[in-house]
Amino acid sequence: MNAASPFDLRLAGGTVVLPGGPPQLADVLVSGGTIAGIVAPGTPADARETLDVSGRHVLPGVVDAHVHLGADITVPRTPEDVAPETAAAAAGGVTSLVAYLMSADPYDDVLPPARTAMEADSRIDFGFHFCIGTREQLDAIPHYVQDLGVSSFKFFMNFRTDEGLRLGLPGNDDGFLLELLQAARANGAIVNPHAENADLIKLYARNGVLDGEGSPLELWDRSRPDHVEAEALERIGFLSMLAGADVHAVHVTNAMSLHVLRDVRAHQPRISIETCPHYLTLDTSSDVGVAGKVNPPLRPASDREALWAAIEAGEVDTIGSDHVPRHGSFKEGGLAKASPGFPGMQQLLPLVLTEGHLRRGIALERLVDLVSTRPAQTFGLGDRKGAIRPGMDADLVVVDLSATDTISASTELAGAGFTPWEGVEVGARVERTIVRGRTVFADGAPVGEAAGQYLPRHRSGVPTTTGDRA
Repeated sequence: MNAASPFDLRLAGGTVVLPGGPPQLADVLVSGGTIAGIVAPGTPADARETLDVSGRHVLPGVVDAHVHLGADITVPRTPEDVAPETAAAAAGGVTSLVAYLMSADPYDDVLPPARTAMEADSRIDFGFHFCIGTREQLDAIPHYVQDLGVSSFKFFMNFRTDEGLRLGLPGNDDGFLLELLQAARANGAIVNPHAENADLIKLYARNGVLDGEGSPLELWDRSRPDHVEAEALERIGFLSMLAGADVHAVHVTNAMSLHVLRDVRAHQPRISIETCPHYLTLDTSSDVGVAGKVNPPLRPASDREALWAAIEAGEVDTIGSDHVPRHGSFKEGGLAKASPGFPGMQQLLPLVLTEGHLRRGIALERLVDLVSTRPAQTFGLGDRKGAIRPGMDADLVVVDLSATDTISASTELAGAGFTPWEGVEVGARVERTIVRGRTVFADGAPVGEAAGQYLPRHRSGVPTTTGDRA
């Protein structure tokens, strides 16, 4: 670094969360969209713009690797599918997302219009996962990885029968899943299974579980209980061991699933574990009604506490929002008909920092690893995203950990028009979000024009560097 050279931007006086250690007072220097240096406060270095962030924390931008986009949550197509959702992401400190494309069509046909829509209106950088459900898609995995830059593939274990029809996706079986795992292993890719046992879900539906006594969230939990998820995770663990494949266990919700995954990891360590902010902050006793319906369901408070204990123990690897953009009107019609899911990108970081750091005392660097560093490493972005170090993209978030806000649908930028955290107070406020050196959110509002870039990812997998997992 040449201190005499003019830098584009200097973030001065903040407490910076750097890789490998506790936060420290430092100034961050930015040039050409990348981090050019990290220096002690007061070190001479000319910059065209200096932002005084004294009393604030500077974190690497959030990499949200679990996002759904599009009015039908399958593919982003229009400005309305992209602009409000990525504005909400920027408001929550998310600087990169990886969204699921879900289609029975060849992804050579699906990816180009989705990418075009995102490049036209996204405020943040983006990549895609593909949901694999057809033989043609399975056979095309080498091409998807090498030529399209998509190296992570979702598989809905709960679509054994007709549950996927609502999304236009075919049924599947474990034989197909094993072939997918083998293809991922052969091509440097990772499989992200939605782990629920479809046969047990059908059994409980036939038994009329939803007609029983209890709140909507209690009934939904009973209709797809913890063992429905845990059994599927045990099965994916065994099949991935046979294939030698990497697996990212998305949206893990409960203590039984964690127990199963601990056992599985003894024989198959190539499994990373993700949970979501709603499983860490809401439970079946939360007063949110049908608005809190999600798959897998919200669980009892004891499961929420088990997840936090696993985070503190270093057993959970990532936290993703599982953002769903469907409008609140899709929650109408009663519990059975209500659409699962809700928006989450805008509140991912504030909720994790509030509940994890401010209330539970978990170190900031541990939480940053969960929402930024580890997702970037797992999904092929670790060389440019997820950490504050020279040479990385200047994706930065300025956070005030002494400011309180009350979550409200009136201040949500996403298009759903509701939030399951209505009225919840958070103690962390995102003041500024910077993508590749360019401010995209500040002073409570989006800034500038959409300029998000596509992130090709030619290899994904569980990080293997010594010390990556606590």
